[in-house]
Amino acid sequence: MSETSKPAGLSEADAAGRAGAPVRVGMFPPLGLLEQPPETARAYLARVAAAAIDHICCGDHVSFFGGMGFDGLVQAAALAMLHPALPIHTGVYLLPLRHPVLVARQLADIARIAPGRLVFGTGIGGEDRHEVAACGVDPASRGRRMDEWLTVVRQLLTGKAVTFHGTFFDLDDVAIAPAPAEPAPVIVGGRSDVAVRRAGRPGPPARHAMQMWCGLADTKEAARAYLAPAMEAFYQLPFERFERYCPYGSPDDIAEFLAPYAAAGCREFNLIPQAPDHDYAIAGTAAVKRALERA
Repeated sequence: MSETSKPAGLSEADAAGRAGAPVRVGMFPPLGLLEQPPETARAYLARVAAAAIDHICCGDHVSFFGGMGFDGLVQAAALAMLHPALPIHTGVYLLPLRHPVLVARQLADIARIAPGRLVFGTGIGGEDRHEVAACGVDPASRGRRMDEWLTVVRQLLTGKAVTFHGTFFDLDDVAIAPAPAEPAPVIVGGRSDVAVRRAGRPGPPARHAMQMWCGLADTKEAARAYLAPAMEAFYQLPFERFERYCPYGSPDDIAEFLAPYAAAGCREFNLIPQAPDHDYAIAGTAAVKRALERA
């Protein structure tokens, strides 16, 4: 995932500076955290912050594999209200499934209630094509819609009246006010060549992040036993389809897997940890960060 909101070249000096930049590690909370009593969720987020984990993350789905989901910006707003300082990253918000004016309104509102704390990670999704179709979107068009929607949302967040006529969307003299004093950074997620090109508009990406599931336990065998069934239940696919992308083991094992990406310039990692319990996941994520910092 790469930031596209601030174009920046990458000279040798830039690369050297990025290599010396701090590594930031965030984590996804357990599913169902926001369905717990507010004091339970607050206590969990306080433990995350106390462990020096840099940010909390939230996913996004509308009707995933039979109806599952939790809107990513609703989650972001709730998390922002439950902790006074933790940044929140959406990873990733399915922008092509939404009306871009409504998304711009939500982003502007979150900037008002939690200024400077949201990082807007967005992507086209697609693991469940029925989810896309259920939102009235042709799955084959989501990449092109994403390009248009990003253009519209960015323009609206300036606070100026926007007129836009594209392939999928027409807009005449529409404004979102007040404009955020500090618009959320836009991080474009994806693995395909098209997604990489999208992340590069309008200039070379200035910020690189990586998001992945991982298993944390005292042994690799135990860690895999936590990770595999969780991923199979979520994606309804055999774990072997994901295994080479999803490390498992001790925090040092996870950090060893991530170290080459950090060496290449990635400075933000969003972990979806599967572990024996919530406290182990928090402590393990913090230990991964420390190991990456040592490396």
